[in-house]
Amino acid sequence: IKFSDLIIFENDNYIVVNKPPLLSTLDDRASNTNLLLLARSYAEDAQACHRLDKETSGALLFAKNPEAYRHASIQFEKREVAKIYHAVVDGIHDLNGVEVSKPLQITGKGLVKINMREGKEALTVFNTITAYKYHTLVECIPTTGRMHQIRVHLASLKASISNDELYGGELLYLSKLKKKFNLK
Repeated sequence: IKFSDLIIFENDNYIVVNKPPLLSTLDDRASNTNLLLLARSYAEDAQACHRLDKETSGALLFAKNPEAYRHASIQFEKREVAKIYHAVVDGIHDLNGVEVSKPLQITGKGLVKINMREGKEALTVFNTITAYKYHTLVECIPTTGRMHQIRVHLASLKASISNDELYGGELLYLSKLKKKFNLK
């Protein structure tokens, strides 16, 4: 992967990249490559200002110098940065303004579960964008940034992300969407 091909915005202080799925933001035991290493090959002092789960694609902010990193970190810490994600979920759902405030805990197996006693605070707001025949496009606005937060909170609403088998999502086949689809 060529880092410069991922850049969607750059100025003297920041780089915003379109993070592809299945590429870690930071060190990952399963791979020698991560976005931070790629960013530092492009800009020596680059720092990731936040993270996205390995499986998640989306805009990721890197600071090019310590002062810019400090400025962005303070904004993330004070929750002044608006984060909006879109997800395709199984089924038809009316989720306009639905808030899920359920504490999350990471299990020893890399999964996340809702744990009302020992979990850490997690809040996500969901809005339906469009409902299709078998699926719904949902806007997801997390206030906190817990691992797998959106995935677990959607699953708790019986609205698992399509193809996310880890949290109850059904596999999506083109034959289900396109009449008379045939691999031949």
